[in-house]
Amino acid sequence: MSVHPSADHGQSGTSAVPDKPTLDGIEERWARTWVEQGTYDFDPDTTREEVFSIDTPPLTASGAMHVGHAFSFTHTDLIARYQRMRGKNVFYPMGWDDNGLPTERRVQNFYGVRCDPSLPYDAEFTPPEKPGKEQVPISRPNFIELCHDLTLEDEKVYEAVWRRIGLSVDWSTTYRTIDDNCRAISQRGFLRNLARGEAYQAEAPTLWDVTFRTAVAQAELEDRERPGAYHRIAFHRTDGGDPIHIETTRPELIPACVALVAHPGDERYAALVGTTVRTPIFGVEVPVLTHHLA
Repeated sequence: MSVHPSADHGQSGTSAVPDKPTLDGIEERWARTWVEQGTYDFDPDTTREEVFSIDTPPLTASGAMHVGHAFSFTHTDLIARYQRMRGKNVFYPMGWDDNGLPTERRVQNFYGVRCDPSLPYDAEFTPPEKPGKEQVPISRPNFIELCHDLTLEDEKVYEAVWRRIGLSVDWSTTYRTIDDNCRAISQRGFLRNLARGEAYQAEAPTLWDVTFRTAVAQAELEDRERPGAYHRIAFHRTDGGDPIHIETTRPELIPACVALVAHPGDERYAALVGTTVRTPIFGVEVPVLTHHLA
């Protein structure tokens, strides 16, 4: 079957109707059309009152996407489209968070390497084809290069998915938290904090990942329930009196013990406050104190 255009329109030729309609390629075709027509482009030459700005946290580009990504970004896209229909000039960039521990872990696991700042830069370095059982130590500059390379490839995959879904993002305004511009902005912000006296140096305990050999932020931790045992452990009094028993699930922390603490209203230990005891194994003398949070 064919359709013949009317001669009134000054056209000639035929257009075949497919036997079986298909949607193959329709997302890519419309994505190209939206870019060519500038459908979602932001116009910087407008007043602030005309602008609706969407500042979403940049997406962490450190692995495979899942349905949760689409679920959350769809919500934001609904707002962007609604504001456009109201006549707003919508500023809706897409950012990639390719900095920090998730990227480091992905690079370490993907290439089978680890960063060793004591090593010099190797311009001829090529990562292993397959990660081995032991991670290969490489210099910090080499490690950063791998971070750039791998996150760039991950971001291409992410962007292709977002374009196919049809997010109404202005793809000319993308940014990477690891790029030179973002790093310069972050550094200027830190220098401003330093000038205000808001930045300082201090020695303090930290969370340390023994496998990846790096400090870990509290936000990176994941709580998991594990079976454990309750231990009843004796602390011997230095005055020769009856030992004091404590109960704990973490006996391995006893070497770090600096005091035994009881609640000031707990009459069972009132007579012991101000005395000292010795820790098990190491025999370190520590005081018995009170605190209202005990």
